[in-house]
Amino acid sequence: MSGLERVLVDGDGFAPVERVAGEPANGVLLLCDHASNALPERYGDLGLDGTQLARHIAYDIGAAWVTRRLAERLDATALLTTFSRLLIDPNRGADDPTLVMRYSDGAIVPGNARADAAEIERRRALYWRPYRESILAEVAAMRASGHPPTILSIHSFTPIWRGHPRPWKFGVLWDADPRLPQALIAAARTHLHLRPEEIGDNEPYDGALEGDTLDACATPFGLSNALLEIRQDLIDTSAAAFAFADGLAQALRAPLADPAIRAPADFGSRVAQTIGRA
Repeated sequence: MSGLERVLVDGDGFAPVERVAGEPANGVLLLCDHASNALPERYGDLGLDGTQLARHIAYDIGAAWVTRRLAERLDATALLTTFSRLLIDPNRGADDPTLVMRYSDGAIVPGNARADAAEIERRRALYWRPYRESILAEVAAMRASGHPPTILSIHSFTPIWRGHPRPWKFGVLWDADPRLPQALIAAARTHLHLRPEEIGDNEPYDGALEGDTLDACATPFGLSNALLEIRQDLIDTSAAAFAFADGLAQALRAPLADPAIRAPADFGSRVAQTIGRA
């Protein structure tokens, strides 16, 4: 790999996308929608203290560590956001009402309280759109080179949600294409040492999300894909995240080597039938 790049800079010198260069011929593209809890200087801390910005409401804890380690293990290109999901959520459709959150899991976000349509469009233009455009550009380049990518989007989830413990340690979210998800679920039992009940099939969320990153950047091109959710207490240190990523890389090797799983195919979509968030 040739290392890290920061791409597409806003007027204040804030680059909203981090690119990890891999080998395009490997045909794998990794995404991390909620990689960072950082904020551009112009937005300060959105009126939140450090405790709130360290919570899951600001980013997917551990997901960036997993993504970078997985990129290394698979020699795959990766794209990661560099801004908090509280600024604007990269995994939401452009018109989603939760694109800029004013309230999130018990926390009021003062810096978003007066975000009108013009402000939301400003954030879309400076942060949300460059990330989407970076993904689409990467997809286009890989397809043009004859190596259409399998896309894996890396996320993490809280062990407890609204007072209810979550039984899963790892979830594989998917829309209508079952090939990669089913193969990975089977492989995860061996390589991640998980019991069947610890692996979520479209848990803790449903993977058919209208306008989300995979719906916009993978499904329209028939690209094999999956959104991976890892429980945050399993990857909340770099050492733990790297160890999980190493196991995940092993679980992915056979599915990613299978042409029947990797080949672009039109499976359609379930987005009109489901409601959920990741």
